[in-house]
Amino acid sequence: MSLRRLLGLSSAAAFPGLLRRSLTTSGTPPPWAFIERSTEAAEGLSVRLGYPPSLSTIRVPKHLVRTCAAPDHDADVIQSISGSVCSASSDGLLLLSYLDLRLEAPILAQRGAARLRRSPADLAPDYGAHCTHFVCNPVTGELSCLPDPRTSDPVTKVMCGLHTGLLTRADGGHDGPPDRFAIAELHGNKMARFLSETGEWEVVPVSPCQLPDARRMVLDHDVVAFGGRLWWLDVTCGAVSVDPFSDRPELCFVELPRDSVLPAAAQDGCDCAGTSGCGGSPQHRRLCVSEGRLRYIEVAREEPFVLSTFALDEEASGWTLQHRLDLSRFRFEDCYHPWLPLKEGNTPQIGFLDPLDDRWMYMSATIATLEDTPRVVFVVDMKKEDVIMSSAYRSSIPSFVPCVLPPWLGSSQIPSAGRKDVKKKQGLGLVRANSP
Repeated sequence: MSLRRLLGLSSAAAFPGLLRRSLTTSGTPPPWAFIERSTEAAEGLSVRLGYPPSLSTIRVPKHLVRTCAAPDHDADVIQSISGSVCSASSDGLLLLSYLDLRLEAPILAQRGAARLRRSPADLAPDYGAHCTHFVCNPVTGELSCLPDPRTSDPVTKVMCGLHTGLLTRADGGHDGPPDRFAIAELHGNKMARFLSETGEWEVVPVSPCQLPDARRMVLDHDVVAFGGRLWWLDVTCGAVSVDPFSDRPELCFVELPRDSVLPAAAQDGCDCAGTSGCGGSPQHRRLCVSEGRLRYIEVAREEPFVLSTFALDEEASGWTLQHRLDLSRFRFEDCYHPWLPLKEGNTPQIGFLDPLDDRWMYMSATIATLEDTPRVVFVVDMKKEDVIMSSAYRSSIPSFVPCVLPPWLGSSQIPSAGRKDVKKKQGLGLVRANSP
């Protein structure tokens, strides 16, 4: 189904805005937003939805995050709550995860109640991080706090939430608010999942798929919802997908474009393993959805920084090249961006394609020549072959989650657990937490 059809948009239509209350302004929210992946636990809910290229942010009330007892004031460890926007469904719901961590921070000096500590760096040993998961409607501010797995449940041994996907489904295949959702994370031939219909976590076996050269898959990149399935990318060889709602889930494999496939040995030196050498870190190869099609995008790590985009074919068996562009040929004289041209050391990194227009690619780059500005975020028009926007971003590696916001999102609720006739308060931990 076309994203423009899902959103009720023509090519030039304005966003209708059917919500009961906007969390950002008195006007309507944008048709889509890109949300900063890193998030914090705050005193209250804060949702800021900006029209792209403005950045959007989400903060969850701290009292909703389940934590263990705080460490003693004189202990050499401190509490740290780290949050992340893990993924987005195809219809605007977000999966948020918050980790309750303990970090080593030895006391160096003290006087009365004051403590001088070493800067926290490593995780404290013998402490297991506790994770709280939320499903969020970013337009209404509704949060669904998912229950913890049972202590004896094997989910607790595999579920970390870092590479977890969110998929929704509407009964009868109709366009509109979903009737149920699934959350899933793959671990080899097993899948940890949460189904809103049951309100419980479980680990289920998945039927394997045939992989080239019997190679293993390293699946630790962004999870994408598309075509009624969740998709994971191994940047060296291809993508696997699964239907997390299925009683007998089966994996399907789609190999990368031929010239993008790397030798199996490249996985041993993959960036995700803590070393370099795979040739395709998550900042240089990604999956995303644009104009209702699954896309594979990549950029070369050396000059001439060739940027390529591919679309999955209708049979979901291969990829078709859509655009290819040499980024190193951009010059200040042509684009009037003072950080150009891109050179060695200023390696560009991929963000995502505009969900509604596959011409526009969001990217970033380290610009060593700009003082006190580690990175620049910029947008490339793939058809006009031009940089159309750029702005400074004071972070080492920007990370964003694109999220479409259908017009009915403002008047819909997150599906509850169990039978559909059970009231919300008897299902998941649903709350209405509006921002100021």
